[in-house]
Amino acid sequence: MKGYLSIVLHAHLPFVRHPEHEKFLEENWLYEAITETYLPLIQMMEGWLRDGMETRMTITLSPTLCSMLLDELLQERYVRHLEGLLELAEREIHRTYWDKNFQPLAWVYHHRFNSLRETYFAYGKNLLGAFRKFQDAGRLEIITTAATHAVLPLLSHHPSSIRAQILVARDHYRSCFGRDPQGIWLPECAYAEGVEKVLQEANIRWCLVDTHGLLHARPRPRYGVFAPIYTPNGIAVFGRDLESAKQVWSKHEGYPGDPRYRDFYRDIGYDLDYDYVKPYMPVTGMRSFTGIKYHAITGREGEKKVYDRANAIEAAAEHAQHFLQARMQQMDQLAGIMDRPAHVVSPYDAELFGHWWYEGPEFLNYFMRKAYYDQKTIKLSTPMEYLRENTTQQVAEPSASSWGEEGYLKVWLNETNEWIYPHLDIAMERMTNLARRFPQSSGVTQRALKQAARELLLAQASDWPFILRTGTSPDYARKRVKDHLLRFIALHEQLTATRVDEEWLTQVESMDNIFSDVNYHYWA
Repeated sequence: MKGYLSIVLHAHLPFVRHPEHEKFLEENWLYEAITETYLPLIQMMEGWLRDGMETRMTITLSPTLCSMLLDELLQERYVRHLEGLLELAEREIHRTYWDKNFQPLAWVYHHRFNSLRETYFAYGKNLLGAFRKFQDAGRLEIITTAATHAVLPLLSHHPSSIRAQILVARDHYRSCFGRDPQGIWLPECAYAEGVEKVLQEANIRWCLVDTHGLLHARPRPRYGVFAPIYTPNGIAVFGRDLESAKQVWSKHEGYPGDPRYRDFYRDIGYDLDYDYVKPYMPVTGMRSFTGIKYHAITGREGEKKVYDRANAIEAAAEHAQHFLQARMQQMDQLAGIMDRPAHVVSPYDAELFGHWWYEGPEFLNYFMRKAYYDQKTIKLSTPMEYLRENTTQQVAEPSASSWGEEGYLKVWLNETNEWIYPHLDIAMERMTNLARRFPQSSGVTQRALKQAARELLLAQASDWPFILRTGTSPDYARKRVKDHLLRFIALHEQLTATRVDEEWLTQVESMDNIFSDVNYHYWA
């Protein structure tokens, strides 16, 4: 064994739940991720467990995602979504009866949706239970992130808000998995000095930063990103390996751009007659993705080829072999210059595997199997397992950094979203004042204080400034920030100047029902 490899997947979605609407477009983000990423990952890990493989992988399950996966309303709506996909796949089998190119694919989708449905019901619609099973079996390390995935350095003027984001996340993890988290994915891998103090308070042992966050540490790390450092207060900090990231992420050099893979954008929701697909659209009058796609990426020019599933699976196997060879070569090179086994950390967004890159779960499956059966150079590990086996590390202070564009914070703080922060500043200050003003509370006052905490947390999510920057659903992101801030302002006024409107509070509690046991004292 020449070195360790930790694959880290980051599964996060913003909290989107709209009981006031029968169907809601943005709720589809969750349904697509369950269908294309989370269920396929669970099926894949089931296979490793069944075959007695000692695999190791790490996954972040963000508190907002966990809350949605456990929510009964969203579970029922997901079942409706899945039944709709099955019905549409059946209709496609009939529609393509005379089309020898598309009919086999229609059957592939039908079998796939059926198998996903079986897996979903086998776990009683509780996907957290599935992930927990793999963690309890020692095959998976589940880590957390900030409560609503706030970019922590942007809250640095309000340490109590950073504290609340991390401690609320810790408490929520405990309620989901029956233990405390040992690792945390800092949202957007964004680090700034001071965060580690709260991690220590939450008893979190390790976190992850982008490459330059570790390389620019003071003093310079002796082993670069190929070993973690300890902060002066004992939190281990791992850095992202760029070489393995580029092979999977890069638009131009990465595997997902191979012409044999399924094209993400050619979907029957856009290709077929609107009246035919209308019953399966999340919002009437608007086209959307269904997940049934018949074309391969092909190339930049000319007509798209029909997707060949067997061909694409072969490509995934080839790429898994190439990725393994590249990691083994990397370990060989590092073994020649390091006086200890190297540790390579490869973090990715979980939704890349399956949602954006349809064959991603197959790639991961082939890679894990080849790494387990076909080589002895690399040991698959989780960061926590690595720390247990390698207790001595250099002490240094990481550098301010993120994995966003240009490596800092411009994605979440720029001309499209800067208006958010003055409002958040005032709300954070007011939340701290409320927590100090009401050291003891009960009844409707306590409910209002807890709801104020929820509204502030939801307003702080990194997703809203990110969406405003990318322009994907800017109206929705703007509305969410304003709604949460206005509810917070109303609650603050009711708690300090008038009296709590219980009827209205009940309504708000039923809509923004995340973190039922939130501890508002964390802001004090």
